[in-house]
Amino acid sequence: MHKHKLYIQIFVCLVLVITGSCKLKVKTVDKLEEEKSVSELVYPALDTENSRWFFFSSASRPFGMVNLSPDTEIDGAWGSGYRYKTDTIKGFSHIHAWQMSGVSVMPVTLSEGNKSTVYQDFYSRFSHETEKMSPGYHYVALDRYQITAELTSTTRVGLHQYSFPGADQAGVLFNLNTMLGPCENTDGGIRKDNQNELSGKVVMGATGRRPKPVTVFFKVILNTDIASVDQDETTGNYLVRLASTKQEAVLMKVGISYTSVENAALNIREELPHWDFDAVVAQSKNEWNGLLGRIKVEGGTETDQRRFYTDLWHALQGRRIISDVNGAYPDNTGTTFRVGQLPLDDNGQPKFNHFNSDSFWGAQWTINTLWGLVYPEIKAQFVHSLLQYQKDGGLIPRGPSGGNYTYVMTGASSTPFIVSAIQEGLIAEDLEHIYKVVKKNHVTGGIMEKAGYEHDTSLGGGLKYYIENGFVPYPLPDGKFGGHQDGGSLTLEYAYQDWTLAQLAKRLGHQADYEYFLKRSENFRNVFDQGSGWMRPRDVDGKWQENFDPYEYKVGFVEANSAQATWFVPHNIEGLASLMGGSEKAVQKLNAQFVEAMKLGFTAGTSHDVEEHPEYRRIPINYGNQPSIQTAFVFHKMGRPDLTQYWSRSVVDQTFSGLSPATGYNGDEDQGLMGSLAVLMKIGLFQMNGGVDENPEYQIGSSIFDKVRIELNPDYYSDTTFTIESINNSDENVYVESVEWNNQLVNGYTISHGQITAGGSLTLRMTDRSTSTPDMATTEINSDL
Repeated sequence: MHKHKLYIQIFVCLVLVITGSCKLKVKTVDKLEEEKSVSELVYPALDTENSRWFFFSSASRPFGMVNLSPDTEIDGAWGSGYRYKTDTIKGFSHIHAWQMSGVSVMPVTLSEGNKSTVYQDFYSRFSHETEKMSPGYHYVALDRYQITAELTSTTRVGLHQYSFPGADQAGVLFNLNTMLGPCENTDGGIRKDNQNELSGKVVMGATGRRPKPVTVFFKVILNTDIASVDQDETTGNYLVRLASTKQEAVLMKVGISYTSVENAALNIREELPHWDFDAVVAQSKNEWNGLLGRIKVEGGTETDQRRFYTDLWHALQGRRIISDVNGAYPDNTGTTFRVGQLPLDDNGQPKFNHFNSDSFWGAQWTINTLWGLVYPEIKAQFVHSLLQYQKDGGLIPRGPSGGNYTYVMTGASSTPFIVSAIQEGLIAEDLEHIYKVVKKNHVTGGIMEKAGYEHDTSLGGGLKYYIENGFVPYPLPDGKFGGHQDGGSLTLEYAYQDWTLAQLAKRLGHQADYEYFLKRSENFRNVFDQGSGWMRPRDVDGKWQENFDPYEYKVGFVEANSAQATWFVPHNIEGLASLMGGSEKAVQKLNAQFVEAMKLGFTAGTSHDVEEHPEYRRIPINYGNQPSIQTAFVFHKMGRPDLTQYWSRSVVDQTFSGLSPATGYNGDEDQGLMGSLAVLMKIGLFQMNGGVDENPEYQIGSSIFDKVRIELNPDYYSDTTFTIESINNSDENVYVESVEWNNQLVNGYTISHGQITAGGSLTLRMTDRSTSTPDMATTEINSDL
């Protein structure tokens, strides 16, 4: 859109927000095609021009240990994996996880011309015109070899189906000693076990974030005989020559394990005892349909629905299972590696899976809510996995990788996740023990002491200053020990996380702890500068940062500027508004930020690596990263649900509505966090405090769909559905005029977890005019006008 046209539109919208009416753009409501299964609506290529190593998925199950897909870039954690604009495939890797990669293979044809060079020169071009991808399946034609490759998987086993041209000898190259995404793959080796089976291992080298190496073991079974296995001394690559490819297709199973070759073979026996490729694809499709289909939506355009289910799909992956089918898992938390064993149920099955994941930083507004409501069994498993890490290593992690701590990001980000699961009734046993180990992260010796990726010391988090002085100073006088030593953000995060811990203390009757952590949760006040009206860093002597600019990025604030971070008080928005001179002034301030952010589409560029560019770093609200993704719902807590409805729809429209490889999350999707956020904003439900209070409250927003039906899990909630119906919904009618619960008019714009999970119908009558008309001052838009 032309710049000046956008400014005029913004100006008109500002005036109309005051009076309660604004429309950003008109969308034609297309008649949808014949009803498809929900997995068929998923668009896997979303945002793949900007993706990182673990972002893309195709031939994968939910949270699958195996995440099998083509790699077009393999150097570095960022800008690697499946990158849509790169036209060359460099292998099919089985592991795309947080700080982990491995078992890259490539089918090849052999001739006199390439028998000696194929070890180094094996990449192949491909075309998107012949490519097919869907949840659980990927098809690609390798132009160089005239091979068609089809991929699918179970949770722990990759299944390949190759069709080779008849003239040349066929083989599979195992690229086991290479830089592969986030880490170096070394010490890779294969042995031939019998005429059609191989086994091997490869070591994922340590990284700055994952400080210890991790070994992945694998078992390979083919449906054809192996002629030979040869290794190239220069590259370390292995070439498996096939005896014959006369059959219609060559099938190859690759089972993986982080504990042993034997368990890799066991994973194959238990999950994939047959050779029916189409059956595995169908099973994968059914599994995805079962999870995605728990939410049914009606209305909107076909693009709206496809993008919604793509968002929901992303919410169910990225974080990867690392335990075997028998419950064995890698434990790297101690001084030496060991194989751990998950507890088993009466049938000898693991009670839960163990996981590898990026941080829970920002989870309080995303997977906390979505998983807790729609996928409680998944959320419960993750809680048990976090507690297993504590049992092994002494601390609950905030983002484990390879069976070990990474200390990714900051604070005790797992605390709200665990507390919300307890308040939702998902975790009901050993609560006293859980409270004890969660509390450990908030005191001396806990994870709050550590900055990002601070492995060997416990100083960078500045916790001692927070406890003694009520804030974390910036800069930290002790020195540099890790990443993200930004005292302004650390103070805000600790205060919120302390409040969440206080809610668990209250539930369990620990009154003294409740009062202590509740008092600490007020520490956000210590970094609010009344003079400037912003959160502002302070040095160790308590002096405000000099030459303060609230729009300067990453100066005292983690991946944010002060304008974005100022609103990070999710547990006490009322208290924050009071510091700003009252709710009316706070609303005006935040509304002006949204008006300004709208000029850049509410995001700091289209990818995480451009956030610091001059044209983006000063954006006052950024929906491309976690620190300010709650801000549209801050209005709700300040008595202006109409502005929440308006701005949340605006953000969805501009930020989370595209459906192409060039757009998607405009930053970093972060393993389900931003996908979950998009889902919640589109159905119009949010939890400002992360759902950690007793009988958690949901704030009602503005759904883009006419009807949303959520099937509740009867193992945790009632065996029924929760429905949101938006009457007279449209792009113009974004405001909620009235709310009814089971046909009874209700006051306010909230609903409790208990109400939702008992089942029922929420009816929202929509209008194009706000029900609130406050006396708000018009904000200057831009000097260009």
